[in-house]
Amino acid sequence: STLSQLGIHVGEADFVVALAGNPNTGKSTIFNALTGLRQHTGNWPGKTVTRAEGGFRHEDKTYKVVDLPGTYSLLSTSPDEEVARNFILFGRPDVTVIVVDSTRLERNLNLTLQILEITDRAVVCLNLIDEAERNGLEIDTRTLARHLGVPVVAVSARYRRGFDQLLDSIGEVASGAVRTAPHRVKRFQSEFQKTLEGVVEELTGLYPDLPNPRWVALRLLDGDQRIIEALLSNEMAQLAAGTEQEAETVPDSEQVQSFLKRIEKIRYSIGSDFQDHLMEAIYGDAAEIAGRTASLKGERPRFDVWRSVDQLVTSRLWGFPLMLLMLTGVFWLTISGANVPSSLLSQLLIDKLYPLLQNGATAIGIPWWLKGVTIDGMYLATAWVVSVMLPPMAIFFPLFTLLEDLGYLPRVAFNLDRIFKRVGAHGKQALTMAMGFGCNAAGVIATRIIDSPRERLIAIITNNFALCNGRWPTQILIASLFLGAMVPARLAGFVSALAVVSVAVLGILLTFLVSWFLSRTWLKGEVSSFTLELPPYRPPRVL
Repeated sequence: STLSQLGIHVGEADFVVALAGNPNTGKSTIFNALTGLRQHTGNWPGKTVTRAEGGFRHEDKTYKVVDLPGTYSLLSTSPDEEVARNFILFGRPDVTVIVVDSTRLERNLNLTLQILEITDRAVVCLNLIDEAERNGLEIDTRTLARHLGVPVVAVSARYRRGFDQLLDSIGEVASGAVRTAPHRVKRFQSEFQKTLEGVVEELTGLYPDLPNPRWVALRLLDGDQRIIEALLSNEMAQLAAGTEQEAETVPDSEQVQSFLKRIEKIRYSIGSDFQDHLMEAIYGDAAEIAGRTASLKGERPRFDVWRSVDQLVTSRLWGFPLMLLMLTGVFWLTISGANVPSSLLSQLLIDKLYPLLQNGATAIGIPWWLKGVTIDGMYLATAWVVSVMLPPMAIFFPLFTLLEDLGYLPRVAFNLDRIFKRVGAHGKQALTMAMGFGCNAAGVIATRIIDSPRERLIAIITNNFALCNGRWPTQILIASLFLGAMVPARLAGFVSALAVVSVAVLGILLTFLVSWFLSRTWLKGEVSSFTLELPPYRPPRVL
């Protein structure tokens, strides 16, 4: 089947559901809520590079859920957008759930309208509706559903609000109980519209089973090389039919070549600005629909505190000092907060329990060598690790997670992007380095968000300079023993934190230095562009 060709095995599922949407709209959170899988839901865009799969059951029906990569568009040729586009176009999921950020409706409708050009079976999920209401934004879901031609459900994935209605809508569209009439972009000039209709008619004659010839025609007129290659290799025919077609039903190469030559002439006649016209039409429809369905209650305050905070933490003057101050504060809280529990655990496990185990082993006659291996070796080493390393880790990682959930880490990447670009690396390396502070293995895995193999290799090589969780407690212990002991007790925590921050900053400087060296010697190449969405500040969830 087509789904098997795309790497999806349906198994015993009755329906296949695709999750699509812009990055940072809560798509992964909805995926977790639907399937029960625990996928990391960080607050920076573009984390879900490859799809994730799961399943759920609703009203005696089983559903296979495929979490597609978060994308801003389906018109480009990046790997993420190609995966999402091909699955929706050729995979023919029973339902495509389009996750939309309610607080940014107009911008998110851009992708929504593109998806509705591809598939008739869709449900729009208005996530973050609680934030929209808190900001005084009202969205008329009925009017929006009427304009889009598909069901629209307001949801708060954070508080699991609206999920029953979402599940019902998914079931109704999947089973065909609800008929949809998706919005189609029609703002083209008359000559463009006639040209498009002619290409669609000819394309349908060549490929009768094509799911949506209108979308393929739009991509051909835009010169999409991936679609052209699919036509030339007969991949289009095979994917459209779901199996390899018989020879007589597949257009021969001469027909395809002749068709593509006519497309080339049409593209030449309409000019190179076709994509501009297409995007203008999509953005125009998105703005019109958003204007008719969303309204703001009351007046927007003249002073926006979070915008002022953003200007401060991303400024050239204060961005780096505030970043270092934040890092120092995290380590100071970690070191100062870990002292008491570390001392209590040490007293319990080493000062009290260790002598009891020694005396008990002697009393029952355990040989000295076995006692040395088990109690003096295994137990004492484990007790030391637990008492010294567990408290700092138990404090540091929740603090790091709070910064991530708050939305501060993307600001760190924004500040570091300029430097990474100057040393010949990619700005996304700042994100992988931040992940490396938690775990180097996770940091290396996170480098897959970097498309360029050259820049990805630089990020992998330099990730070891970020101090991972296994080294934090050791650094903190050494700083506390040798530097904290040299100053008054009230300053010990601050001095130790400053020392650890200095080591972390040294690792960052080494990352810049080695990246610069590699990009000018063995790994030369052009620096890729980096587009980063700064998500709004959100209150972290403790539970």
